[in-house]
Amino acid sequence: MQDDIRNIHFIAIGGSIMHDLAITLHKKGMKISGSDDQIFEPSKSRLDQYNLLPEQTGWFPEKITKELDAVILGMHAKEDNPELLKAQEIGLKIYSFPEFIYEQSKNKQRVVIAGSHGKTTITAIILHVLKYFNREFDYLIGARLEGFEDMVKLTQNAPLIVIEGDEYFTSPLDHTPKFLKYHHHIGLINGLAWDHANVYSDFNSYTKQFDSFADATPKAGTLAYFEDDDLVDIIGKKERTDVQSIPYHEHPHKKVNEKTVLITKDQDVSVNLFGKHNMQNISAAKTILLEIGLTEEMFYQAIGSFKGASRRLEIIDSSHNFTILRDYAHAPSKVEATTMAVKHQFPKRKLLAFLELHTYSSLSRDFISQYDGTLDSADLPIIYFDPEAVALKKFKPLTLKEIKEAFGREDILLFTEKDALEAFILKQDVSEKSLLFMSSGNFGGLDISGIGKKIVAQ
Repeated sequence: MQDDIRNIHFIAIGGSIMHDLAITLHKKGMKISGSDDQIFEPSKSRLDQYNLLPEQTGWFPEKITKELDAVILGMHAKEDNPELLKAQEIGLKIYSFPEFIYEQSKNKQRVVIAGSHGKTTITAIILHVLKYFNREFDYLIGARLEGFEDMVKLTQNAPLIVIEGDEYFTSPLDHTPKFLKYHHHIGLINGLAWDHANVYSDFNSYTKQFDSFADATPKAGTLAYFEDDDLVDIIGKKERTDVQSIPYHEHPHKKVNEKTVLITKDQDVSVNLFGKHNMQNISAAKTILLEIGLTEEMFYQAIGSFKGASRRLEIIDSSHNFTILRDYAHAPSKVEATTMAVKHQFPKRKLLAFLELHTYSSLSRDFISQYDGTLDSADLPIIYFDPEAVALKKFKPLTLKEIKEAFGREDILLFTEKDALEAFILKQDVSEKSLLFMSSGNFGGLDISGIGKKIVAQ
């Protein structure tokens, strides 16, 4: 780990990983500063807690001086960012956060979890099991996880780092996928479905990134892959010199009284996760853990206490005669899998599926048709988008007719105001119903965690 970098400025410090990395380095005694033109919760409160919240939003090139050892550039910044231009002008070392993570973990065994979906949950399970057995490890994960204070951990002595590997661009200056910057020893690909249409114009250009990831596996390295995904199977089976390829499948399981039970050779194990995609995630995590020295017995001992990562098929309220769930699902394959999983787990309950169109892809007329059929498992599909989010992406708002045609559902309801959406929810008879909220955003600030209490209080 480099010890000569002590004074670091973050350009776009408000990002979900960027702010956590800033806090982690601050805790290690480094001098940290940062800027951003917009900082949302929870980044804002967490930065403020550590006195790292910029006094003003905006970009201030005067913050960039030769006293800095380096700057870390977030994806939110643009190529013409005034702070970036100043750093380039005076010759400062400029890192993207993936490059910085690699520089800080060169002497560790690096495990990178990739795929269009499931990578957060897989990473979270691995971290949970390692912590359960008091193993020493570093990590980078894109969600809050019970028992872990931060989303990033970098230490001097941990021999291993487990990284959630994103296929999105590394930085405004580098359009290489992030996961290629970590230089994995052990890599995993969990499944492929077109995403990030703003940077990968078609499915073919998107899948090529994962082929490159697999090809980057070094000699004596390991590539694990989900064999039941046809494209992943092709990538995984490709011959690579001195690379160990390990296929895995969905974990055998059964449902007992709305509870999922893993079927093992010794005894059944009850788990808090559900849905076919989570059985796939469990098998993926187990494959990696066996590869880094744990046993099957250890895995099954620990997995039962795993409660899930934040916003990943998370049950918010089940104390009454309804269930409220929240999931990060936003891409078509994720929306479909999550909706199907909830309906299958609670088949006797009417499913109200709320989906926020928040990402560039989901709001694009060129991509929206990919959602055809993804909400078919819902008894009532409800779409929400924030007109401000549409304006920021310089799109013309989708019409209700376009959305109905794209999803293939004539009964879709559309909301563009958070208050109107909340009023609709509170008017519903939610007895024996599941309310599933899916978004990479926050439904305009809707208090999903508190909506159950409001329903009961009426």
